[in-house]
Amino acid sequence: MLVSGGRRLLTVLQAQRWPFQQSRDMRLVQFQAPHLMGPHLGLESQAGGGVINLNAFDPTLPKTMIEFLEQGEATLSVARRALAAQLPVLPRSEVTFLAPVTRPDKVVCVGMNYVDHCKEQNVPVPKEPIIFSKFASSIVGPYDEVVLPPESQEVDWEVELAVVIGKKGKHIKATDAMAHVAGFTVAHDVSARDWQMKRNGKQWLLGKTFDTFCPLGPALVTKDGVADPHNLKICCRVNGEVVQSSNTNQMVFKTEELIAWVSQFVTLYPGDVILTGTPPGVGVFRKPPVFLKVGWLKGGKGGPRRPGRLGLDFRNPGLCM
Repeated sequence: MLVSGGRRLLTVLQAQRWPFQQSRDMRLVQFQAPHLMGPHLGLESQAGGGVINLNAFDPTLPKTMIEFLEQGEATLSVARRALAAQLPVLPRSEVTFLAPVTRPDKVVCVGMNYVDHCKEQNVPVPKEPIIFSKFASSIVGPYDEVVLPPESQEVDWEVELAVVIGKKGKHIKATDAMAHVAGFTVAHDVSARDWQMKRNGKQWLLGKTFDTFCPLGPALVTKDGVADPHNLKICCRVNGEVVQSSNTNQMVFKTEELIAWVSQFVTLYPGDVILTGTPPGVGVFRKPPVFLKVGWLKGGKGGPRRPGRLGLDFRNPGLCM
């Protein structure tokens, strides 16, 4: 993911001591390729691997993730058969990854949701979830450019675990919440701190929702393969340096609580995305503060322009890549 054509954010969410369950979990993606017309649905053959074209396996499948999720178990069962069928795999170098979900009905975000992030700010842990939103137009793919807007001089990073809704619901009980989850992905809540903290009455929305301020993906990892979403290593690299490194066990409000809380106010639809908060290490609270700049690369200043790794990786526990 480049910033204005020049720097990369690198994020990794990783399981702690869980086996890789290829027979159960799936890594659903949206992608494009030069020989294909328009976006397609696919499966990563493995974390960081090539892509199985689901629409080639079954041409009746929808070509967008939201339509795929809306059909529930019927389409998921087709994807499971495709994963087991040892189909041809498109090399990763030949595809362009889109965000796993595009144009959802809503992107719900949670502020101050990591205990260690509250500590770095020296603020109390919230008693109730702090909710804000991003517009769907802020979503971009995992390796797309993040544009630094001329209106802001203080653009910051925030790696987050994102929950993707798979089943419509309102007034969902916490005990039933996981039945409404399709899976998980990784997100960046890119934030213009000057607009979030100083301008516009210190309302968060404008600072959070500039175009390109919500990179997602590449994969939506189905919930079958995530034994505990609250025991994942979460990590962010900026310009080759690890800047955020924590664990989702630091979350104040867990996935089930957040779904129950939000669904009191709004109906959740398949494809809706919930960003669950960020751990410590953001730029604004460094001394002195550090903000994103044009020209920074994943491999360090002047380093190689190759795709960063974003996603859930079950095979390398405890490793921040």
